[in-house]
Parts: sequence; C-alpha cells; structure tokens
Amino acid sequence: MDANECSNRVIGAAIEVHRTLGPGLLESAYEVALAHQLRLDGLRFSRQLPLTVEYKGVELLEAYRIDLLVEECIVVEIKAVERLLPIHAAQLATYLRFSAKSVGLLLNFNATSLRSGIRRIVRPA
Repeated sequence: MDANECSNRVIGAAIEVHRTLGPGLLESAYEVALAHQLRLDGLRFSRQLPLTVEYKGVELLEAYRIDLLVEECIVVEIKAVERLLPIHAAQLATYLRFSAKSVGLLLNFNATSLRSGIRRIVRPA
C-alpha cells in the first residue's frame, strides 16, 4: 500500500471515529478509538512508539513518542485542541525527520468537522 492510499484510509477511519464520538474528549480517548477503528479496517499500526534521537553522540532514549505509526509509512499525531497551531505541524515535521518517514497526518479531533482539523505533512526527500 502506498502512502497516499494509506493516508486516505487513516483519514477515513478518523472521520468515522469523529462522527461517532464527536469533539470534546481527551487525545488519549481518540487514540484508543482510532487504533480500534484501524484494527477493524485491517490496517497494521504501532501505538506510542518510542523514538530515540541522537544529540552530539548521545542517544536520547524515548525523546519522542509517535502516537500512531500506520503500515510503517504514516506518522499520525493526534490532538484535541481548540485549533491547530504552527507548533503542532512543527512537532509532526520533527517526528518525520527523526523517524525517516515521509508522510504524516495531524488530526485535531476537537474540530466541529474533522475535515477542518486535518493537516497532511510531507517531508521533502
């Protein structure tokens, strides 16, 4: 499965979660629900994946935790905030850089319509 098809399937799963639960819950609740929906949809994923970063010869163990890594190609960062800020996109871009992945989805479940809370970020090759 390529990154475009995978990201479309993740977005579809996220829309289903948002349609069922609506806004107003904690990020952790949406993460569990999205993981369950991904499983129902037959997608492989890892949750709370630790990401080690090297800083000047020192490994910073578990410097980051990726909310979801779907099909080994899409990094998913879940938010439940009033609105997405540039720092949220920067956080996802950092995850992409350190994980050597090229496509990420920033999903804000606190939006009235999830479509307005989706940002797809592609790391330049």
